[in-house]
Amino acid sequence: METVAHASSITDTPTHRSRLLSALAQALAERVRLAGVSRRTFYEHFEGKQACFEALYRAASASALRTLQDAIDPAQPWHTQLQRALGSYLGHLAAGPDLLRSLFVDIHHLGDDGAALRRETMTRLADFLRETINRSEAPADPAFRPLTPELSIAAVGAINELVLTAIERGEAAQLASLTPVAVSIVRALADGARNAHA
Repeated sequence: METVAHASSITDTPTHRSRLLSALAQALAERVRLAGVSRRTFYEHFEGKQACFEALYRAASASALRTLQDAIDPAQPWHTQLQRALGSYLGHLAAGPDLLRSLFVDIHHLGDDGAALRRETMTRLADFLRETINRSEAPADPAFRPLTPELSIAAVGAINELVLTAIERGEAAQLASLTPVAVSIVRALADGARNAHA
Protein backbone atom coordinates (compact mmCIF):
# COMPACT_ATOMS: atom_id res chain seq x y z
CA MET A 1 0.00 0.00 0.00
CA GLU A 2 1.20 3.53 -0.77
CA THR A 3 2.31 5.29 2.41
CA VAL A 4 2.13 8.94 3.40
CA ALA A 5 5.83 9.09 4.16
CA HIS A 6 7.22 7.88 0.84
CA ALA A 7 6.65 10.76 -1.55
CA SER A 8 9.07 9.35 -4.15
CA SER A 9 6.72 6.43 -4.80
CA ILE A 10 4.09 8.67 -6.38
CA THR A 11 5.75 8.94 -9.76
CA ASP A 12 9.13 9.54 -11.34
CA THR A 13 7.74 12.00 -13.87
CA PRO A 14 8.53 15.61 -12.83
CA THR A 15 5.09 17.06 -13.59
CA HIS A 16 3.36 19.83 -11.64
CA ARG A 17 0.89 17.28 -10.34
CA SER A 18 3.53 14.85 -9.13
CA ARG A 19 5.55 17.61 -7.47
CA LEU A 20 2.44 18.88 -5.73
CA LEU A 21 1.50 15.43 -4.49
CA SER A 22 5.07 14.74 -3.39
CA ALA A 23 5.10 17.93 -1.35
CA LEU A 24 1.70 17.05 0.04
CA ALA A 25 2.95 13.60 0.96
CA GLN A 26 5.80 15.09 2.96
CA ALA A 27 3.47 17.56 4.67
CA LEU A 28 0.97 14.82 5.46
CA ALA A 29 3.63 12.59 6.93
CA GLU A 30 4.53 15.38 9.35
CA ARG A 31 0.85 16.10 10.15
CA VAL A 32 0.17 12.42 10.79
CA ARG A 33 3.14 12.29 13.15
CA LEU A 34 2.02 15.44 15.00
CA ALA A 35 -1.56 14.22 15.21
CA GLY A 36 -0.36 11.06 16.88
CA VAL A 37 -2.17 8.75 14.48
CA SER A 38 -0.85 5.86 12.45
CA ARG A 39 -0.69 5.62 8.68
CA ARG A 40 -3.35 2.93 8.96
CA THR A 41 -5.67 5.42 10.66
CA PHE A 42 -4.93 7.96 7.94
CA TYR A 43 -5.93 5.50 5.24
CA GLU A 44 -9.11 4.60 7.09
CA HIS A 45 -10.22 8.19 6.38
CA PHE A 46 -8.58 8.92 3.02
CA GLU A 47 -7.78 6.74 0.02
CA GLY A 48 -4.56 8.62 -0.57
CA LYS A 49 -2.81 11.98 -0.69
CA GLN A 50 -4.96 13.45 -3.43
CA ALA A 51 -8.15 12.41 -1.65
CA CYS A 52 -6.89 14.18 1.47
CA PHE A 53 -6.07 17.32 -0.53
CA GLU A 54 -9.52 17.29 -2.12
CA ALA A 55 -11.15 16.92 1.29
CA LEU A 56 -9.08 19.84 2.57
CA TYR A 57 -10.07 21.93 -0.44
CA ARG A 58 -13.77 21.21 0.07
CA ALA A 59 -13.58 21.97 3.79
CA ALA A 60 -11.69 25.23 3.27
CA SER A 61 -14.05 26.31 0.49
CA ALA A 62 -17.07 25.55 2.66
CA SER A 63 -15.55 27.59 5.49
CA ALA A 64 -15.00 30.57 3.17
CA LEU A 65 -18.59 30.33 1.93
CA ARG A 66 -19.90 30.26 5.51
CA THR A 67 -17.94 33.45 6.15
CA LEU A 68 -19.78 35.08 3.26
CA GLN A 69 -23.14 33.83 4.44
CA ASP A 70 -22.59 34.88 8.05
CA ALA A 71 -21.80 38.45 6.97
CA ILE A 72 -25.19 38.90 5.29
CA ASP A 73 -27.82 41.14 6.89
CA PRO A 74 -31.02 40.87 4.81
CA ALA A 75 -32.29 44.13 6.33
CA GLN A 76 -29.55 46.06 4.51
CA PRO A 77 -29.41 47.06 0.81
CA TRP A 78 -27.67 44.49 -1.33
CA HIS A 79 -24.63 46.68 -2.00
CA THR A 80 -24.10 47.10 1.76
CA GLN A 81 -24.46 43.36 2.25
CA LEU A 82 -22.01 42.77 -0.57
CA GLN A 83 -19.44 45.14 0.91
CA ARG A 84 -19.58 43.37 4.26
CA ALA A 85 -19.64 39.86 2.80
CA LEU A 86 -16.75 40.33 0.36
CA GLY A 87 -14.70 42.15 2.98
CA SER A 88 -15.20 39.26 5.40
CA TYR A 89 -14.44 36.71 2.67
CA LEU A 90 -11.20 38.36 1.58
CA GLY A 91 -10.13 38.85 5.18
CA HIS A 92 -10.84 35.19 5.87
CA LEU A 93 -8.66 34.15 2.94
CA ALA A 94 -5.83 36.45 4.01
CA ALA A 95 -5.74 34.85 7.46
CA GLY A 96 -4.44 31.54 6.03
CA PRO A 97 -1.76 32.27 3.40
CA ASP A 98 -0.56 28.66 3.05
CA LEU A 99 -4.09 27.36 2.63
CA LEU A 100 -4.83 30.25 0.29
CA ARG A 101 -2.16 29.05 -2.12
CA SER A 102 -3.64 25.55 -2.09
CA LEU A 103 -7.11 26.93 -2.81
CA PHE A 104 -6.13 29.24 -5.62
CA VAL A 105 -2.86 27.91 -7.09
CA ASP A 106 -2.14 24.26 -6.28
CA ILE A 107 -5.64 23.14 -7.25
CA HIS A 108 -4.78 23.92 -10.90
CA HIS A 109 -2.18 21.13 -10.88
CA LEU A 110 -4.64 18.33 -10.16
CA GLY A 111 -5.93 18.00 -13.71
CA ASP A 112 -9.58 17.23 -14.38
CA ASP A 113 -10.33 16.41 -10.75
CA GLY A 114 -8.95 19.75 -9.64
CA ALA A 115 -10.84 21.59 -12.37
CA ALA A 116 -14.10 19.97 -11.29
CA LEU A 117 -13.51 20.92 -7.66
CA ARG A 118 -12.66 24.48 -8.61
CA ARG A 119 -15.75 24.76 -10.81
CA GLU A 120 -17.94 23.42 -8.00
CA THR A 121 -16.60 26.05 -5.60
CA MET A 122 -16.89 28.91 -8.08
CA THR A 123 -20.47 27.92 -8.89
CA ARG A 124 -21.42 27.97 -5.22
CA LEU A 125 -19.90 31.41 -4.78
CA ALA A 126 -21.64 32.66 -7.91
CA ASP A 127 -24.96 31.27 -6.69
CA PHE A 128 -24.45 33.06 -3.39
CA LEU A 129 -23.82 36.41 -5.12
CA ARG A 130 -26.76 36.01 -7.45
CA GLU A 131 -29.20 34.95 -4.74
CA THR A 132 -28.11 37.76 -2.41
CA ILE A 133 -28.56 40.45 -5.06
CA ASN A 134 -31.74 39.08 -6.59
CA ARG A 135 -33.41 38.44 -3.25
CA SER A 136 -32.62 41.95 -2.01
CA GLU A 137 -33.54 43.93 -5.10
CA ALA A 138 -36.49 42.14 -6.67
CA PRO A 139 -39.22 43.25 -4.22
CA ALA A 140 -38.00 46.86 -3.99
CA ASP A 141 -37.39 47.91 -7.58
CA PRO A 142 -39.91 47.27 -10.37
CA ALA A 143 -37.18 47.99 -12.94
CA PHE A 144 -34.92 45.31 -11.47
CA ARG A 145 -33.59 42.63 -13.77
CA PRO A 146 -32.14 39.53 -12.09
CA LEU A 147 -28.42 38.92 -12.18
CA THR A 148 -27.93 35.92 -14.47
CA PRO A 149 -25.86 32.81 -13.72
CA GLU A 150 -23.45 33.84 -16.49
CA LEU A 151 -22.84 37.29 -15.02
CA SER A 152 -22.47 35.97 -11.49
CA ILE A 153 -19.85 33.42 -12.56
CA ALA A 154 -18.06 36.21 -14.45
CA ALA A 155 -17.97 38.24 -11.22
CA VAL A 156 -16.51 35.32 -9.27
CA GLY A 157 -13.94 34.72 -12.01
CA ALA A 158 -12.83 38.34 -11.87
CA ILE A 159 -12.51 38.28 -8.07
CA ASN A 160 -10.58 35.01 -8.34
CA GLU A 161 -8.09 36.68 -10.67
CA LEU A 162 -7.66 39.56 -8.22
CA VAL A 163 -6.78 37.06 -5.50
CA LEU A 164 -4.37 35.16 -7.77
CA THR A 165 -2.61 38.40 -8.70
CA ALA A 166 -2.23 39.32 -5.03
CA ILE A 167 -0.74 35.87 -4.29
CA GLU A 168 1.74 36.21 -7.17
CA ARG A 169 2.81 39.65 -5.90
CA GLY A 170 3.27 38.42 -2.36
CA GLU A 171 0.37 40.59 -1.17
CA ALA A 172 -1.94 37.91 0.19
CA ALA A 173 -1.96 39.52 3.63
CA GLN A 174 -3.55 42.63 2.10
CA LEU A 175 -6.44 40.86 0.37
CA ALA A 176 -9.06 42.80 2.35
CA SER A 177 -7.88 45.97 0.62
CA LEU A 178 -9.31 44.52 -2.61
CA THR A 179 -12.85 44.73 -1.23
CA PRO A 180 -13.79 48.03 -2.97
CA VAL A 181 -12.59 46.72 -6.33
CA ALA A 182 -14.42 43.40 -5.87
CA VAL A 183 -17.62 45.22 -4.95
CA SER A 184 -17.25 47.52 -7.96
CA ILE A 185 -16.95 44.50 -10.26
CA VAL A 186 -20.15 42.94 -8.98
CA ARG A 187 -22.05 46.24 -9.01
CA ALA A 188 -20.93 46.98 -12.57
CA LEU A 189 -22.16 43.58 -13.75
CA ALA A 190 -25.44 43.96 -11.87
CA ASP A 191 -26.01 47.45 -13.28
CA GLY A 192 -25.06 46.22 -16.72
CA ALA A 193 -27.72 43.51 -16.51
CA ARG A 194 -30.32 46.12 -15.67
CA ASN A 195 -29.23 48.54 -18.41
CA ALA A 196 -29.25 45.78 -21.01
CA HIS A 197 -32.99 45.31 -20.40
CA ALA A 198 -33.84 49.02 -20.11
